Amino acid sequence: QVQLVESGGGLVQAGGSLRLSCAASGRTFSSSAMGWFRQAPGKEREFVATINWSGDSTYYKDSVKGRFTISRDNAKNTVYLQMNSLKPEDTAVYYCAARRGPTYSASYSGYDYWGQGTQVTVSS
Repeated sequence: QVQLVESGGGLVQAGGSLRLSCAASGRTFSSSAMGWFRQAPGKEREFVATINWSGDSTYYKDSVKGRFTISRDNAKNTVYLQMNSLKPEDTAVYYCAARRGPTYSASYSGYDYWGQGTQVTVSS
């Protein structure tokens, strides 16, 4: 069993930055691929970024490429999402997710564990 706790959300002006963190419990973190998803009001949850078990392979939603960076620290059981040049359309609840396998995935159904989410609000 893996438990995930996100933090770092908040209110920021357009063009600003935030760094989200996701702390994971459980001994399988270092062998698990991780992902970030988001859900805006009235919309479906969507993929944002994913990283493989070792951190040397990543994949992003097109609209966040060049602005967001996913990374992980296996010694700290933590995955991060650095978000720069934020836009109002990035406003959403951001969720951290973990897979049982080591390879990354952009699919919602590919994840086995989810955090409770953290709110990110970008004002114009």
